[in-house]
Amino acid sequence: MKLCKVSLKKATENDMPTIWEMQVRAFSDLLEKYQDYEMSPAAESFEKVMARYRQPWTTYYFIVAEDEVVGAIRVVDKKDGSRKRISPIWIMQEHRGKGYAQSAIAEVEQIYGSGNWCLDTILQEKGNLHLYEKMGYHQTGQIEKINDRMDIVFFEKD
Repeated sequence: MKLCKVSLKKATENDMPTIWEMQVRAFSDLLEKYQDYEMSPAAESFEKVMARYRQPWTTYYFIVAEDEVVGAIRVVDKKDGSRKRISPIWIMQEHRGKGYAQSAIAEVEQIYGSGNWCLDTILQEKGNLHLYEKMGYHQTGQIEKINDRMDIVFFEKD
């Protein structure tokens, strides 16, 4: 698999308004589709995203391709032996389908190590399932029903 070259640029506190605006835009189509106002990253307040940024175990990165910010990823690493977590990752709509998410996951695994990861996604979003499985993640069997339209499925990578 040929990965597109991306780089990760660590986000600072000053970048958080941009991160939040990107997150709301990137997930708005899924919010509209699934109406999950409790969980959707598109429905999160700036304050909630900022509080996450301030967690000592959280790092946000911009995903950069060809000198342009194409998305972002949040990595949770408590450095206590628990699973590292990607939550969330997104590629802006106009940049999707180019392999950037795959490359960004490969990059964070370079930084944090390739094993002991977890993440979750919408079961009904087949493209997401395909992406994570292609990257070596497997479903744990745990599925959480959110509403009549959507379920959350959990993945791990050892």
